[in-house]
Amino acid sequence: MRFAWIDLREVPRPQLQAVVDAAVHSRMAGVVATDAELLGTLPPTVTRVLVTRAAGAGAGTGAVKKPGDKEVKGSGGAKDANLPAGKSSSPADSGTSTGTVTGAAAGIDLLLRKFGTQEELDALAADNRAAGGSGGAGGTPAAGFIDVRDDRTLTLSCAGAMALPYTVIHFADPTKIPLEIVLAAAESAEGKLVTVVDGLEEAAIVFDVLERGSDGILFTPRSADEVFALARLLEATTPQLELSTLTVESIRHVGLGDRVCVDTCSHFEEDEGILVGSYSSGFVLCCSETHPLPYMPTRPFRVNAGALHSYTLGPDNRTSYLSEVGSGSVLLGVGADGRTRRVVVGRAKLESRPLLEIRTHAEDGRLVSLTVQDDWHVRVLGPGGKVLNVTELRTGDELLGYLATDKRHVGLPIGEFCKEV
Repeated sequence: MRFAWIDLREVPRPQLQAVVDAAVHSRMAGVVATDAELLGTLPPTVTRVLVTRAAGAGAGTGAVKKPGDKEVKGSGGAKDANLPAGKSSSPADSGTSTGTVTGAAAGIDLLLRKFGTQEELDALAADNRAAGGSGGAGGTPAAGFIDVRDDRTLTLSCAGAMALPYTVIHFADPTKIPLEIVLAAAESAEGKLVTVVDGLEEAAIVFDVLERGSDGILFTPRSADEVFALARLLEATTPQLELSTLTVESIRHVGLGDRVCVDTCSHFEEDEGILVGSYSSGFVLCCSETHPLPYMPTRPFRVNAGALHSYTLGPDNRTSYLSEVGSGSVLLGVGADGRTRRVVVGRAKLESRPLLEIRTHAEDGRLVSLTVQDDWHVRVLGPGGKVLNVTELRTGDELLGYLATDKRHVGLPIGEFCKEV
């Protein structure tokens, strides 16, 4: 389950309360600050993360500070947590970035301490072990922060991901290769990896690295709106669909028309395709070209989808006409068991071909129609993922499809009267 921590240290003071309220309202997993008093006001539903030095560390060592950080009068405590107490760049930071914090008394759930050497990592891990896994001063769990900028720090971050309950990593370079290496190294680790991101676009990328992505992100919003936008990103999932069995009632050669091949950026499984239909109320599961053909190679990224007027189903229960689909569009890849995933379109090919109309009905009598290229190599899927060539379909054959409950207006579900024939 991916999650996000909101970093308050650079949030402008006028935006502070709105950002905090948004973080709580949208159920962000955690809030990070150097101000223990501010964190103490948050409800226990939020993980309250206090940036601090290792107990006993001298001024100017062991604090969490991103490269290039400036002294900012931040709302959640000074970003320049390297300064000793009394010299911090924000009054809110005074007395919280140094010394020992008793988590239960201060309302702190997690201490975040920087490590840059193996000795500092060992000390962090020892603090956690000494408290039976809860670690940190006064029984408060201890997480680690590391700035990865070379091979040494990359190796150290991998070790931290294996040893600590949470490892927060800032990657100095824009490439995601170091993140891939940490994810692979920590595949079997029980701890969580939190990656520092600069914006929502990078957050989306980080969550997709190596398919599994970082467990969490650390994000500094500029406003409450960005917190809510991040919440929508975290909630972006594709549904499990309940597919229906459709019975073929007629097949008709309708002559020349324009059909669309959808070439995606994904490799389809043998029982996957996309949902296509002439009516917004019902779709047929059109098969990808993952199965061998006698006269041409397989193209496992492609679905020969149907006539350009057809609807296809995308994320968020929104439909598109095949005529609208193009490079960068996002559709739903659907398996014969109803599982779904996002697939990005690389291109769509519109070509004139003879067309075939397939009319089916569902158990409730609902009509579901599909118009496809009139050729043997075009396939749809039946129950159990059975591959069926469209020109060999007969009355009574069974196909897999999806029955929608909503009418449509510009692709959006709407509760109005609409009859399609």
